[in-house]
Amino acid sequence: MSEADLPWVVENERELHAFPWSAGNFTDSLRAGYSCWVMRNGTGPVAYAVMLTVIDEAHLLNISVARAAQRRGIGSVLLDYLFAEARRVGAKQFFLEVRPTNAPALALYEGHGFAAVGRRKNYYPAPEGQREDAIVMRREL
Repeated sequence: MSEADLPWVVENERELHAFPWSAGNFTDSLRAGYSCWVMRNGTGPVAYAVMLTVIDEAHLLNISVARAAQRRGIGSVLLDYLFAEARRVGAKQFFLEVRPTNAPALALYEGHGFAAVGRRKNYYPAPEGQREDAIVMRREL
């Protein structure tokens, strides 16, 4: 991902998520040196991800597939790529947070060997000023 990708990324982020990351969140991730990726097919971008690696841990901060490209295995391919990148830089385990209400994401993560290891209370914003917990998931690399 580069700054040139940000208009497409931010547009898709807004379309896909009720509480999207801002352009500033993505810009900050790029500038901080996080591992930021845009996946492309023959017609252009189809998915993106942001991953932080520290010492021997990787943490998935954002992974999203454009609505028109969903249900085609693209999320799985991108997640496998992130596992390889994390291993390449020395990570031994991979963490993420997910909303308990996000059944497609939970199925993706469980299908890739993640297991729930905790819960962060009131982690995500939710409608009407409410908050939603996050399930913390972990996988060995």
